[in-house]
Amino acid sequence: MSSTIASEEKDRTWPELGACRVPAWVYSDPDLFKRELETFHYGPTWSFIGLECEVAEPKSFRRTFVGTRSVLITRDAEGEIHVVENRCAHRGSPLCWEQHGKAEDLTCPYHQWTYDFAGNLQGVPFMRGAPRPNPGMPRDFKKSENGLRKLRTHIHNGTVWATYSDETPPFEEYVGPEILKLITRVFNGRELRLLGYSRQMIPCNWKLYFENSRDPYHATLLHSFFTTFGIYRADAKFMVSPQPNGHEFIYSVLDPTLREKRSEVTDEMKTLKDQFTLHDMDVVSPVDEFEDGLISSLQVFPSIFVQQHGNVLALRHILPKETGKTELGWIYFGYADDDEEMQSRRLKQGNLVGPAGYVSLEDSEVLAQVQGVATSTPDSIQVVEMGGRDNFEPSETAITENLIRSFYKFYREKMGF
Repeated sequence: MSSTIASEEKDRTWPELGACRVPAWVYSDPDLFKRELETFHYGPTWSFIGLECEVAEPKSFRRTFVGTRSVLITRDAEGEIHVVENRCAHRGSPLCWEQHGKAEDLTCPYHQWTYDFAGNLQGVPFMRGAPRPNPGMPRDFKKSENGLRKLRTHIHNGTVWATYSDETPPFEEYVGPEILKLITRVFNGRELRLLGYSRQMIPCNWKLYFENSRDPYHATLLHSFFTTFGIYRADAKFMVSPQPNGHEFIYSVLDPTLREKRSEVTDEMKTLKDQFTLHDMDVVSPVDEFEDGLISSLQVFPSIFVQQHGNVLALRHILPKETGKTELGWIYFGYADDDEEMQSRRLKQGNLVGPAGYVSLEDSEVLAQVQGVATSTPDSIQVVEMGGRDNFEPSETAITENLIRSFYKFYREKMGF
C-alpha cells in the first residue's frame, strides 16, 4: 500500500515497501519542514527546555528554542520555574538577546515594555500619553491581556519540559513507563551541577540527526574510538527498543575485557585499531556509578537525546533551524555531591562527545555529506532493512535498524503518509 498527500508544491508518495524505505525528499522539502514543526514541535508533545540548575538563582533566565521559536526558561523571585515565549507582545521583538543572565525584570529593548518572570506585563512607557493631552494607549487596554505567551510546563527531577498544546497528555503518560524509568535512573532526584555547554550547527535536516542517534549499527563501525577501546561494540550485550510516541532507548553492558578480544565480529570492524593506548586511560575507563554496568541512551521525541556514556552525562538538544540546518546544543552535567575525582572523570570523558568529540565528530561530518546527496537527489530512496524489513520489535543486538523503521512508522501515521 502507498499513500499520497498534497503539499503546496507537489504530491508526495511514500514508497510501497513502507517504513523500510525512506524517500530523500523528507530531508529537503521546505513545505514538509513547516508541517513537521506544527505537527510535532508545536503540537501535543513535551519538548525539553533545560535543566533547573541552568537558572539556579532567582530572577535568572536562559534562552532556548521549541522548534524554531525562541523561548525563555525563567526562575522568578520566589524560585518558581516558568517557560515563556521570548517575543514581546507589543511588536514581536525578542526580549532577551543574551543566552542567559540575571535581571530585575524582562524588558523589551525596542519600546521597553516590561514583564515579570512569569510573563505578566508590568509596565508600558507613556501608557497615558505624552505630552498630555495626547491619548496614549486606549482606556480599555488591559495589561493582564497582553502578557507573554506562556507554555504549559512540567518539571521532572531537575529537568524542565514544556508544551504549546493543552491536549498533550501528562508527562509520565507521554514518555511511557520504560522511558520514565531510564530518565529517572539518571535524573534520580540528586541535585544537578551544570558542567558546561557546547553548540554546533550541522548542515543537515533534523531527522537525519534523530536517525543517527537511533542507529546503533553505524556506531559499531564508524566510531573507531568506541570499537578500539571496547566501549561500544557489536559483540557486547545490547537492548535496542522502540517506544510509543516516537521515543526509543538503547543500552549495552560495558565489558572491559572486550578491549582485548578479537573474533569473527571484530574481523568486520575495519575501524578497530590494535595496540592503541591513551596517555590517560580514564577517558575510556568509566566507573560503574549506577551499579548496573550499563551504558545508556534514550530519545524523548521530538527534542532531546539523553546519554550516559560511562561517566559523561550529556543532553543533546536537537533544534531544527531550516530544512537543511540543525543546531545541536550540548549540555554537560553531573551531581552537586560528586567528589573531585568523579567530576574530573566526567570532564575527561566529555572529550568523547561534543562538536569535536573523539566519537561524535564523525557523525556531523557524515550527516553533512548525506544532506548534500539527499538534496541533489530528492527522488532517491534509502534502504532500511538491517534486522528485518518488517521488524519493529526490540532487539538484543546493535546490528539492527529497527529504531529507524519504527520512527518512520510513527512519522507516517502522524504526517498522513
